[in-house]
Amino acid sequence: MPTVDIDPDELRDLTGHDEKSDEELQEDLFGLGLEFEGRTEDGAFELEFAPDRLDRLSVEGVARSLRYQYGDARGVHVPSPNSPEWTIEVDDSVPDERPYVTGAVVRDVDLDEEGLESLIQLQEKLHATMGRKRAKGAIGIHDLTMLKGRDALRASENESSAERSSANSRAAEPRDSGDEPRASPTADGNPTIQYVGVEPDGDRFVPLDSDREMTPADVLEDHETGRTYADLVSEYERYPAIYDDLGLFSFPPVINGRRTEVSTDSRDLFVEMTGTDQWTIDKMLAIVCYALSARGATLEEVTVEYPDHELVRPDLSMKTKTVAHDRIETILGIGLDPDEVLDLAERSGLEAETEESEDGDLVYEVTIPPYRVDILHPLDVIDDLGRAYGFNELDPRYPDVGTVGGRHERSRLENAARTQLVGQGFEDLLNFHMISEEENYDRLDISPGDDIYGAGEPATIKEPYSEDFTMLRTWVMPSLLMVLERNTHRSYPQHLAEIGFAAAVDESENTGVAESRHVGAVLAHHEAGYEDAKARLQALARNFDVDLETPPTDHPTFIPGRTAAIVIDGEEVGVIGELHPKVLIEHDLEVPVSAFEFDLEALR
Repeated sequence: MPTVDIDPDELRDLTGHDEKSDEELQEDLFGLGLEFEGRTEDGAFELEFAPDRLDRLSVEGVARSLRYQYGDARGVHVPSPNSPEWTIEVDDSVPDERPYVTGAVVRDVDLDEEGLESLIQLQEKLHATMGRKRAKGAIGIHDLTMLKGRDALRASENESSAERSSANSRAAEPRDSGDEPRASPTADGNPTIQYVGVEPDGDRFVPLDSDREMTPADVLEDHETGRTYADLVSEYERYPAIYDDLGLFSFPPVINGRRTEVSTDSRDLFVEMTGTDQWTIDKMLAIVCYALSARGATLEEVTVEYPDHELVRPDLSMKTKTVAHDRIETILGIGLDPDEVLDLAERSGLEAETEESEDGDLVYEVTIPPYRVDILHPLDVIDDLGRAYGFNELDPRYPDVGTVGGRHERSRLENAARTQLVGQGFEDLLNFHMISEEENYDRLDISPGDDIYGAGEPATIKEPYSEDFTMLRTWVMPSLLMVLERNTHRSYPQHLAEIGFAAAVDESENTGVAESRHVGAVLAHHEAGYEDAKARLQALARNFDVDLETPPTDHPTFIPGRTAAIVIDGEEVGVIGELHPKVLIEHDLEVPVSAFEFDLEALR
């Protein structure tokens, strides 16, 4: 699970509860669903958090939740931003792959060292989660005093060439060509910056953590951060870039310019975000704005001018959910008066009003604040109400069911097979069922739909939170190899096994997806061979009294001539062999690996 580092002293300061001990804070945080995992070298709490509560990725967000829990804050609070003084103009040259931008101005923020570290952590955590490692959304935060948007009141239409030269000579990052777009005034006179697309070898700027001018192409090749995120833009014909009147100052989603770097001396900030989805970057912006507002900052709107429409951001609009009173009582298992429900809603940072449904039932119209991107369903509201009530306050009771539970037959089979594998010296694993297409297919040299074991069509996630988990795995072998890859620093032999879930698209199923349990095992050591894997597979088959055959077959994950199909009771159910050298190299493995995988149901 993701973790976030929180300074307990800063948490006490932001909540106004200096009397709270570290132990009391940890207990209160646990009530919010934040588990204490230990301390960092600096003494900060390392907290494991639920990835849906992205508003708690910073100390400001955690403090806000605690204030609601303590009863110091109630209901929905929405900052009132000032009218826009800045404009972001979106040029037609912006790459189609990354067309959206949003922004806000934040004034009078007090950034000490702790505040700056919290802001950087929030930026990094949002990149890793909602921004999908910057692929879907990337955040740029700049010192506003270092930006120069052209003002219509001193408008440039009559500006002399001498004045242009003088302005350019003052720029910290001069531009090589006057052909690229510059910041320009809007009709209402607001200072303007431009979001544009530029040639890879276009203007130069000094990126963060560098002391020399680079083109965007240079950044991707020579800068450490540029190399890390090069894959996000390297295939674009034109790269995303943001300009003010002095030149290029942001190269999203890769890196910002050094000229506008934020420090503890910064008081006014310009926040811009670009991405592939307007809703995503708008919600990321709302979370950042709330965090900075908690430090006493004043928000100011920004006008975003697209070629065909105009937006005013940040978007701090609220949504509502309708929740039935009966459903709240049924889910929580307690009786509640309407006034109690309204009180619980306010203590959750929500607001609710009672209404009557068309059927005459009591329902609540619940207002959701802008930073709560996790509330997608009425059950999410009920979960908040339950936490405000206190799950520890609920009285446990036996269900009104007259049956006796027992272990499922499939579970019995899994346990029996797992016991046999452990008895053979395998270490039992439990891996994630979700994986990426690259790990499932590319790194094992197979393609979706191939007529081979493990290459079924993927059941993909429409809106994944991370590019590392975009589909359900079609076999367990990729997960086993990922474990081997992460443990190359440990001694050999390493014998690993997993009985796990796999799925593939199958139109003949009612759900459209065929689900199954697979038995997978790998043996990694300096003398691992086909015979080692087959001996263990034979022992497993013998203990389950099934007939095993291993006729030769071909599979790109395994070495030709050292690969066989697994046929149990006359049905082909898996594959066994020695992993191909190119698969070993792809996973940085320097010892031979033999492996097998088959469908668990074959042992029944």
